[in-house]
Amino acid sequence: MKFILTIIGVLVMISHSYAQSKHQFEYANPEAKGYSSEKLEVLKKHLQESGSSSMIILVDGSVIFEWGEVNKKHLIHSMRKAVLNSLYGIAISNGQIDTSMTMKELKIDDIKPKLKGREKKARIVDLLKSRSGIYHNAAAVNNGMLKDRPKRGTHKPGEYYYYNNWDFNVLGAILEQETGKTIYDLFYDVIAKPIGMLDYNGEYTSIDGEAEDYKIPDTDGYYKFEKSQSKYPAYHFRMSTRDLALYGQLYLKYGVWNGKQILSQEWIDLITQPYSIYSPEYGSAYGMLWRVRVPNENTTRNSFYHTGLGIHMLGIYPDSKLVMVHRVNTESDFDYNEEDFYKMLNLLFNARENE
Repeated sequence: MKFILTIIGVLVMISHSYAQSKHQFEYANPEAKGYSSEKLEVLKKHLQESGSSSMIILVDGSVIFEWGEVNKKHLIHSMRKAVLNSLYGIAISNGQIDTSMTMKELKIDDIKPKLKGREKKARIVDLLKSRSGIYHNAAAVNNGMLKDRPKRGTHKPGEYYYYNNWDFNVLGAILEQETGKTIYDLFYDVIAKPIGMLDYNGEYTSIDGEAEDYKIPDTDGYYKFEKSQSKYPAYHFRMSTRDLALYGQLYLKYGVWNGKQILSQEWIDLITQPYSIYSPEYGSAYGMLWRVRVPNENTTRNSFYHTGLGIHMLGIYPDSKLVMVHRVNTESDFDYNEEDFYKMLNLLFNARENE
């Protein structure tokens, strides 16, 4: 398979230098949007004490809370899947990708042990749901993923949900193969520029993730190769808090930006269905490249989100007209933990004046 990449180990940086119209945020008094300034001050104190990097809260498109360096780019970790989602939605709408195509039809294979006959029957839609049934080694897999990964051949494509970086990495490769562009150029052209992102410029490079001395590049994106595991790299993004908030607002507005339909409403409805309920006690499910809150009888539109390293988060809550982004500088030493993360969420939702 042909990648639109630089040769591994050679750091070639590509960026967009032409001007774009930057978004200008509007600010609102929290009380005017149904939130308590006093309670948001408690949230601010927690962020300061716990080691957060930044946080932003939009309600109905207006900033009601902003703390930290919201313009600073950090690695977004697993939130990269949610970023890929929009690129698939647009490519599908443009007729460039057919989600019923199989790995065999796409000529997708991997290093030994290569894909077997049943694995090659997995469709793009199965990968989007993380239900491919392909449990090949992959780049950027942590110990928790390895511990939970089924053995090869255990499940048929579409039959079983497993949060699978092989699926996500290969989706990136398929997107590039079918569109003829890099993920980073696509994201700049069809998302970042149209919605006026302030910090993302599309600069990217490649690294050898198996080198002992590898470092996270200071670019907007990078392909991380682990060639002993898979031929397909992980595609990593580094983005600012405020740019991620704009991205979330695009989804909140059903894909419309300044009167233009960038993402189809049908796509957003489709990908935010709870296809795989993995935590019924907490109402958590996986849709297509987004985590989804299982709806109840009072839900008019599903809430959805994605986390990164369990402490970064982009959340979209349509019934509350709310978009939130929380960040930690995980590119250096940090003490922020899961307990801090859930306390942050509780303080956020308790800041509503009717709570």
